[in-house]
Amino acid sequence: MTSYTLRRGAPERTRADAVVVGVVHTPHGPQVAAGGEGVAAAYGRRLAPLLSTIGFSGKLDEVAKVPTAGILRSSLLILVGMGTGDPADPTAVRRAAGLALRNVSNAASVALALPAADARLVRAVVEGAILGGYAFSAYKTGSPPEAPGEVVVLTDAARSRPAQRAVELARAVGEATALARNWVNTPAADLTPVLFADAVVAEHRSRKPAKVPGKVGGKAPGRVTVSVLDEQRLREGGFGGIIGVGRGSANPPRLVRLDYHPRGAAAHLALVGKGITYDSGGLSLKPSSGMTTMKCDMAGAAAVVAATFAIAELGLPVRVTTLAPMAENMVSGDATRPGDVLTMYGGTTVEVLNTDAEGRLVLGDALVLATESDPDVIVDVATLTGACSSALGDRVAGVLGNDDALVDRIVAAGARAGEALWQLPITEEMPQKVRTRSDVADLMQHNVDTWGGALYAAAFLQEFVGGRRWAHLDIAGPAFNTRGPYGHVPSGGTGFSVGTLVDLAADLSGDLQGGA
Repeated sequence: MTSYTLRRGAPERTRADAVVVGVVHTPHGPQVAAGGEGVAAAYGRRLAPLLSTIGFSGKLDEVAKVPTAGILRSSLLILVGMGTGDPADPTAVRRAAGLALRNVSNAASVALALPAADARLVRAVVEGAILGGYAFSAYKTGSPPEAPGEVVVLTDAARSRPAQRAVELARAVGEATALARNWVNTPAADLTPVLFADAVVAEHRSRKPAKVPGKVGGKAPGRVTVSVLDEQRLREGGFGGIIGVGRGSANPPRLVRLDYHPRGAAAHLALVGKGITYDSGGLSLKPSSGMTTMKCDMAGAAAVVAATFAIAELGLPVRVTTLAPMAENMVSGDATRPGDVLTMYGGTTVEVLNTDAEGRLVLGDALVLATESDPDVIVDVATLTGACSSALGDRVAGVLGNDDALVDRIVAAGARAGEALWQLPITEEMPQKVRTRSDVADLMQHNVDTWGGALYAAAFLQEFVGGRRWAHLDIAGPAFNTRGPYGHVPSGGTGFSVGTLVDLAADLSGDLQGGA
């Protein structure tokens, strides 16, 4: 297992197998970023010709490995491009650290000489290194790539308490994000609703006692409790949305609940995550090309569960109630039909027009259940609509809600965590369409128009929050990277929103420490 430590020291004199330096792309040529000044001085006038010879300009995500030939104590210099922006921006630093670790091979120790002057940047370096070094190799034969045994962050803030806390925060967020990535990357046949629920229970058992008691929160962390409702209890409890979606599958649905209730909690946060372990579209069948990555449709559930474990591990003084409705949306003679009416948990009836808009049905049940715990804030996370991806692309999530101040806090939390979010509106006509377009039920599940799909879906979810402060994160774009890796983001499951949720919890608890 890789250790992450802070150390004061000059990168040119650091004994590590590899030393990493950031390079900024400027109109006057590539310039070494803060933290790497000693390396630039050691090379002196030889540095510019070297960079020119290897064609390295410092553009974003550019990387080069240079044998040092004794100029540095490390035998290998890794140069990472940081682009044209501010090299001291935490997002740029996180991305550079991730790029470096993804390109390290056969190195037992790595020294990161990146901008790390304060706790925010220390967190970004460590988090980026953890996330960039991630690899999912569970289904590959042969030995997995060996990670460095030690990663050292070179910083003058090494002995400061905020910087040390930043390392703990980064470790908790990084490991939780990796956990979410693992679940998202697991093939759907091996992560059915039952197996996913079992995996959450197993992860919970492996985390007792908390690994980092009180490191960031300053209080002994409360214990997370986990409970699971099976299909019989869901049916008896009236969870018509979850049952309606899962009834077409041979793999029955589940509802997983996690509770974290520390003493002296400053706020109560409810998290709800969509857990569709595979989405065929049901009777409104997807085209075959649209099914290829549908194992990722449980990324919202993975994120809220993993974030809850991280919040508890850090001992943050905020109560968390987390609900993860899990179902597999498949085709059979018993599948829900377009035109059917479902009675949701709490009694609201819904006319189903499109069985491929199933996520909002399982979320509706869970949102009503979340209101019963009397939270201050409800946040749901879901790979909900292709419309949001069309609007914002595959690297930005949409945020919609009934409280602009809460949305602003979520966007700010995402910025601290290096996750891009953009507010979308729930326009006035959307709730009206949800409530009035059905002739046979209280609500219409699917938008009959071809525009505004993400807004309509959010307006539908809003019907189940009982007027409480609520926000919805549509992560359909950034939850699963179908392209090549970039920065600290791998191909496949990204774990998007884990960091945002942990930062939001820290904000709500009044405990923005350790670079959060």
